[in-house]
Amino acid sequence: MKLVKTLFILAVVAVTMPLSAQTADEIISTYIENTGGDAWNDVEATKMSATVNQGGMSIPVTVYNTKDGKQAVVIEFNGQKITQMAFDGETLWTTNFMSMKPEKASEEMSNNMKLNNNDFPSPLLHYKENGYEVEYVGVETKDGAETYKVKVVQEPVMMNGVETPSISYYYFDQDSYVPIAIETTQMGQPINITMSDYQEVEGLYFPFAMSQAGQPFQMSEIVVNPEIDESIFEFPEE
Repeated sequence: MKLVKTLFILAVVAVTMPLSAQTADEIISTYIENTGGDAWNDVEATKMSATVNQGGMSIPVTVYNTKDGKQAVVIEFNGQKITQMAFDGETLWTTNFMSMKPEKASEEMSNNMKLNNNDFPSPLLHYKENGYEVEYVGVETKDGAETYKVKVVQEPVMMNGVETPSISYYYFDQDSYVPIAIETTQMGQPINITMSDYQEVEGLYFPFAMSQAGQPFQMSEIVVNPEIDESIFEFPEE
């Protein structure tokens, strides 16, 4: 009887495991399908308009991203538009808020930014082609929600001349399969990103509420394939 009982338990486990087991590939595939599927491949650029509350002030922020890796973050402060960060595919630069003059980042930082050129609109979209490693970690409660935790390993970055692993952890909501949190590192510092309020834009679903390092962002508009003045990415030569 004991042997029969043991075999019965093993049989039940064998039947139920395929129904409940998840793989990283399945989770990511379901996420992409649920949020737009093949339509993601038609996205050449995005323009995201948001507001950031800082020190009791509501600051408008516009974020531009393109398929070839160009990025720009433009804020409006005291009636003036300021490029907080921009990358033209080769050079990363910022605005010094003391002198209000543009400054180029280090060559190392620019080279690290180049690694993102294949990651638009998400590093999960073509992770296999880019050679990224993904691993299903398990089920975990995150911000009160049951999630699937997936580890993503991208190309290593250079930090002060030392090659450093680039590892992120994505937390996918078990019901919708959309990421609601990401744990990663930027400039060698741990960064927590949260995402919620997914809304449809031209058949694609984007989070309209985000928080990075405790700083909340509320999206007011997301435009897919907008017309962009390429000069916003370029370092302003005097």
